[in-house]
This record gives sequence, structure tokens and C-alpha cells, in this order.
Amino acid sequence: LSQLAKLDLSEDASVKLQSSLNDILEMVGRIQSADTEQIAPLSNPLDAHQILRDDEVTEINQRDALLRNAPDTQDGLFLVPQVIE
Repeated sequence: LSQLAKLDLSEDASVKLQSSLNDILEMVGRIQSADTEQIAPLSNPLDAHQILRDDEVTEINQRDALLRNAPDTQDGLFLVPQVIE
């Protein structure tokens, strides 16, 4: 696992990491074995509800004014230098 993650771990650190990962996987196994057939799924443990506002336009379209500040634009979009090759 440390090789896949490209981690340079000492032998002692590798043993500790393996022990910790085994403990985590054991805990996940215990959680997965719990019987949840009669339990309804929760979206929030506090049974809270998200209050949403109405979806309405509150700002005017300022695209042309904002694009005037850009050094380079095309078809209503900002043009930026390529940063990923």
C-alpha cells in the first residue's frame, strides 16, 4: 500500500500502518454486519430540513461590463493561458 501511495515508510512505520488499517477494516466489517433491515435511512441524524429560498433572479446581467475588464475574451468567455499540458 505504501508503494502504491508512493510513501517512503520505515519498517516500523509500515508495521504500525498495517496494524491501523487492519483495525479500521475490522471495524468496517463489524459495522457492515449490523442488521439494519428495520431502520429507515436518514439524510440527517438530527432530522433537520434545509430551508430553501425561491429560485429567482436577483442580480442584473453584467457580463459585458465584466468582460471589458478582461485582457482576452472570446464569445462571451474569459480566455486564460493554458496551465495543464
